[in-house]
Amino acid sequence: MRRVAITGLGAICALGRTVPEFAASLCQGRSGIGPIQSTDASHLRFQNGAEVHGYTHQPYFEDRRADFIDRFAQFAVIAAREAVASAGVEWTPQLRENAAIITGSCVGGQSTEDIGFQEVYKLGHNRVHPLTIPKTMANAGASHISMEFGITGPSFTISTACSSAAHAIGQAYWMVRSGVADLAITGGSEAPFSFGILKAWEAMRVVSPETCRPFSRDRRGMILGEGAAMFVLEPLEAARARGASIHAEIVGLGMSADAGHITQPSAEGAARALRAALRDASLAPEQIGYINAHGTATPANDVAETTAIRAVFGALADRLPVSSTKSMHGHALGAAAALECLAATLALRDGFLPPTANFTEPDPECNLDVIPNHSRRVQVEYALSNSFAFGGLNAVLALRKA
Repeated sequence: MRRVAITGLGAICALGRTVPEFAASLCQGRSGIGPIQSTDASHLRFQNGAEVHGYTHQPYFEDRRADFIDRFAQFAVIAAREAVASAGVEWTPQLRENAAIITGSCVGGQSTEDIGFQEVYKLGHNRVHPLTIPKTMANAGASHISMEFGITGPSFTISTACSSAAHAIGQAYWMVRSGVADLAITGGSEAPFSFGILKAWEAMRVVSPETCRPFSRDRRGMILGEGAAMFVLEPLEAARARGASIHAEIVGLGMSADAGHITQPSAEGAARALRAALRDASLAPEQIGYINAHGTATPANDVAETTAIRAVFGALADRLPVSSTKSMHGHALGAAAALECLAATLALRDGFLPPTANFTEPDPECNLDVIPNHSRRVQVEYALSNSFAFGGLNAVLALRKA
């Protein structure tokens, strides 16, 4: 089987509109969380989110094309453009036919859907935008990426709640590794800041009224985020042969299902996914130098994740750095795992470990080295990126320094 290199990176989120901006924010421990501006939050119990502040389509899309593409799919295309440009891909008819696009999205075109519901139920109109269906479908990001680059190979979207992008990246990795695809564009995108879905999250009582403090004793819940991160994956030998920059390698994927509760996390299920990732990558626990945690800052998740890490790593967990970058870019749902995989990739490439921002005081039940508030200059060879979703669907990616 072929080794798989990450040769292209792209991102847009609350921490920046390019990968260099995203990397600088991570290294500085700068949080992108602030008052929600794109939606009226005055009737919500929470007013903060991690938005792409001041976003408009005009620098990226002509008005006519933007009318066909919901905000979440626009993010997918923007990040894919940066990833493909940074990879220096030279498209040929054969490569376009043998390239794959696998994206993750949890909720799809929520802003378009919300507008449609307001038209019908609130304003009493008898029609909605004629493109409502193609704009709301979760696969719109993958479809518009395929049209952007003329890619005719396999393209699809995975929707597994907060693990969507991890499952997508993992499937793309397996396809390139096995030879099914010669190149893959993969990642996730999301734009959940519309009133209807924000009210739905409010009803769950898991969103913090202030900010996101993963692993802190005084944590009060997640903060929603938006954006996209995309990667170009290709066989390592092919990337070397064409002189491409290699940011990192993907070396393993582990997946599991809790088969338990629809919302409550299972430490046992998470541990199974961690072990499966190590097994797929042929790694021993002591080789891992950093874990980008799922780290939602909800009371249940952080304790369950800590328990899972300790179950897999034992005494090694006492000195294993673990951080949650959701403390900076928020919980971007179907895009979260893509942003976190990007954070882990940059940690390996640039030699720093991103912090858990907004940290105030240790929780005895989350007794890990959570890299509080300040990044560290550390060279690490292997990292894991954890994603543990509602519905008990878990995915862990293993990465290696290039």
